[in-house]
Amino acid sequence: MGWLHAAPAALALCACGYSFTQRYVAKGGAERVHVRAFENLSTEPALGAAITSALRSELSRRGADAGEGAATAIEGEVRSVEPAPASLRTVAPTTAEVATWHIAVEVRARLVQGGAKLSELTVRREGGFLAGADPLETEGRRALALRRLAEEAAREVLRGFER
Repeated sequence: MGWLHAAPAALALCACGYSFTQRYVAKGGAERVHVRAFENLSTEPALGAAITSALRSELSRRGADAGEGAATAIEGEVRSVEPAPASLRTVAPTTAEVATWHIAVEVRARLVQGGAKLSELTVRREGGFLAGADPLETEGRRALALRRLAEEAAREVLRGFER
């Protein structure tokens, strides 16, 4: 009979946005990690900031983000592959041509503690986006694809540095 009372309470907690998460612990035992600004070695002007922001957001979700004075930090560089047409197809009945673009993001990250490198890894994420009706829409879709790839790369970097 106790489960009858617990089920509505659990459902209410889920509906309110509460969730249960695991505590994040990085290699070396650090429970709080600072993310230094990533160096942008790409032609995408905001990609370094996007990776830095995505890593900080992921750490914040896990309750493991720290300020600049933290003993453990993540630092690194980001590169991207120029968007290139992946395919072009004709759509009936209007016979309009739709282009699919391919883009890739490569993140090289280091976990450092007290000035010593604990771990290093390289993560590459690839994806595509459809061309828009005009250059402005295509640019917006490209920016969204880059942000999505940055978020995926950030999650993989944190998994790679997790103890």
